[in-house]
Amino acid sequence: MTTTHLQTPVSSPGAIMGVDWEERVNFARLRDERLARAQAELERSSLGALILFDMNNVRYTTATHIGNWARDKLFRCVLLMRGHDPILWDIGSAARQHKMHAPWLDEENWRAGLSTWRGSIPEEVGVEVGNAKRIADILRENGLQNDPIGIDVVEIPVLRAFEGEGLHIVNGQDLMQRARRIKTVDEIALLSHAAGMVDAAYDELYRFLHVGVRENDAVALVNRVLYELGSEEVEAVNAIAGERCSPHPHVFSDRMMRPGDTAYFDIIHSFNGYRTCYYRTLNIGSANANQRDAYTRAREAIDAAIDQVKPGASSADIARAFPSAADLGYHSEEEAFGLQYCHGIGLSLWEQPLISRYHSLEHPVEIEEGMVFALETYWPTKDGSSAARIEEEVVVTSEGCKVITRFPADELLVAGTRYWNGHSFNTNNLGTGIRQNV
Repeated sequence: MTTTHLQTPVSSPGAIMGVDWEERVNFARLRDERLARAQAELERSSLGALILFDMNNVRYTTATHIGNWARDKLFRCVLLMRGHDPILWDIGSAARQHKMHAPWLDEENWRAGLSTWRGSIPEEVGVEVGNAKRIADILRENGLQNDPIGIDVVEIPVLRAFEGEGLHIVNGQDLMQRARRIKTVDEIALLSHAAGMVDAAYDELYRFLHVGVRENDAVALVNRVLYELGSEEVEAVNAIAGERCSPHPHVFSDRMMRPGDTAYFDIIHSFNGYRTCYYRTLNIGSANANQRDAYTRAREAIDAAIDQVKPGASSADIARAFPSAADLGYHSEEEAFGLQYCHGIGLSLWEQPLISRYHSLEHPVEIEEGMVFALETYWPTKDGSSAARIEEEVVVTSEGCKVITRFPADELLVAGTRYWNGHSFNTNNLGTGIRQNV
C-alpha cells in the first residue's frame, strides 16, 4: 500500500493562492508526483511505451491544458516511453505556448502536430499514417518497436495505422487508471477545494429556490456561482424536480417547481482539473411523510456504505451496504446501475475504484489510503411520485475516511416559502421535519 504521498501534508489545503508564509498546494510537486506515478506504473508493466489521447491522461503526464473544447477531438497525443519524459504533440499555437510558459519539460518535448479532427480530414490525406510513422520511428530509435505499446483511447484509422507500422498495440487505459488511483496530497487538496466551491453553490441554490423556479434557472445560477469562484469548467448540473425524480432522467428540463416538490441536483465541475460529483436533495416549501421516508432511507444507505470505507476493506463490503436493485424497484443491478454505487474522482469523473452491486460482490478490490471517491444513493417514495438522491465525496485516510462534501445533508432541508397554518407553529404539524428552518 502506497502512503508516502501523505507524509508531506498541505498545511492550509483550503487556501489556493500561493504565498511565501504558508505551505499550500505545491503545483511543481503535483506535476512531478503525477508523472512519477505514471512512469513507475510503466516500469512495473510489460509495456515499452504509452500513447495517450485521453485528455485527462495528457494532463496527468504533461500538466498541460487547452480547455474543455479539446475533450472530444482526440488530436492531442502523448508518447511516454520507459526512462524518458513525455513528448506531447499539440495544436501548433498551443505547442508554442507550452515552450514559453511550461518549463517543466524540455522545449523539444512540446511539438506541433495535427490529427484528422475525428475524421474531418479524409483518411486518404494520410494524416494517421504520417503520425503513426513519426511515433514508430521514435520507438525504433529507442529499441522499443518490439515491445507491447499501450494506447488509452483511439480511433479505428489511427489504430490501423499503428498496426501498419508493425506495432503491437494493447490496452493502456488500465495502466493509467492504476497510476491515477491513489491521489497525492496536492490532488486531495484540489479535490477538497473543488467540493468547497460546490458547498457555496448549494448555499446560493438553497436561498434561491422557491415556487416558480425552473430546473434550468437553477442550472444557470449554479454555473454563475461556480465560474465566479474560479471553476475551470462546469461539466454538468443535473436539476430534477417533482415527478421527474422517479425514474431519474439524468438531465435537466424547463419544469417549474411547485409547492411540496422534491428536487435533487448533481453538480459536476472542475477546479485546476479536479472534479466533483455532488448530489443534494431539497424540498420546496414543505415535505410530506413519503418524501421524508425516502430521504431517510437514502441517508441510511449512504451512511452504511461510508461506515465500510477504510484502508484494507473490500469494495464488496461497501457494495453490500447499498440497497439492491429490487429494493429500489428495478429488475436487475444492470437496470439500477448508477443509482447506488461509488466511483473514483480526480482529473476525470470515472476513476478507480468503481464499486457497485453489479460487479463488486464477485470482483472485489482493496480500499487503499489516498483513494478519493464519491458514494451515491437513491430511494423512491412509496407511491413512486418522487425520490431522494444523496452523494458524498470521501478521502480514504489511515483512520477511515473523511467526507469533503459539507453542505448539510443529514436531514431533508426545505427551501423557499414556509407554509404556516393557523393552529400551530410546530413544524411537525406542517410535515417539514426540519428543526433548523423554524
